[in-house]
Amino acid sequence: MFLRSCLFAVTLLPGAALANDTMADLKTGGLSYVQTLDIEMVKEDLFISREEIRVDYIFRNTTEKPVSGIVAFPMPDITGSPEGNIAMDDMQADNFLGFSVTQDGEPIKVQLQQRAIANSLDVTDDLVAQDVPLLPFADATADALAKLDAGVAEDFKERGVLFNNSYDDGSGMKDHLTPLWTLRSAYWWKASFPPGRDIHVSHRYKPSVGGTVAVTLLEDGKPKGERFKDYKARYCIDDSFVKAAQKLPLPSDDGSTLYTEAWISYILTTGNNWGGPIKSFTLTVDKGDPRNLISFCGTGVTKTGPTILQMKAEDFYPERIWRS
Repeated sequence: MFLRSCLFAVTLLPGAALANDTMADLKTGGLSYVQTLDIEMVKEDLFISREEIRVDYIFRNTTEKPVSGIVAFPMPDITGSPEGNIAMDDMQADNFLGFSVTQDGEPIKVQLQQRAIANSLDVTDDLVAQDVPLLPFADATADALAKLDAGVAEDFKERGVLFNNSYDDGSGMKDHLTPLWTLRSAYWWKASFPPGRDIHVSHRYKPSVGGTVAVTLLEDGKPKGERFKDYKARYCIDDSFVKAAQKLPLPSDDGSTLYTEAWISYILTTGNNWGGPIKSFTLTVDKGDPRNLISFCGTGVTKTGPTILQMKAEDFYPERIWRS
């Protein structure tokens, strides 16, 4: 968790206010593999900042024969709603996180699988048959929904695929068909792991950074209330973080000293599908500005630079979602 003009993961940061009161972060993670004991993760170096998540792995085939299988990167679910209040920099692109991956320094050609789910049912084919793009918040999706046949639109509403959102746009009440489906996406590729050789895999993407327009973890300047309890459990905030937050200047009339919150979530448990523990694990967090306050759940965390915090572990079993 960070503090400055934004509360960042949780972090508190000074800076411009968000356009909406609250923007929810999307939980992302690392690579997954079909459950196996044949491939071990020798090393994982995880770097997290507001601008980028980088993960560098070393995998090793522990058998005497080549092993092949599917490696996947699950993208976070995108669920349509009338508010659409989620933190996404690119609402128009399938690769909305800018995901890329290399193996032994060479780019990997990946495939994208996408499915649309509404009321626990797969409605992908129904949307495709009506030329409706699957990304809920894309402009092209809104345009396609506006052109739906009335009978099809009514059927989609009855099945919970769409919602009729009525509001006044300044020229009178208007009806807008709004997606309610959840888009589930994953990039995947077939990987081969020869015996007796380490395989280096790296991937990069831009995280979803949620946040608020103000500091909300304190209630009347005191560490109390349901939100504080939630933050303490999620981000492991301690007394020193609370005291620092209490010393933040109050916002001025023009908002120039406003501090806000920002959050990042990373699902460490995607590393559990490989054989055994992660032999060597390093988490590096860059809070971006020395003025930022940051809190996250980790043990043996050390400060290695003005904005850098680092945690190292041997024989590491990921068991929880990392949040800051």
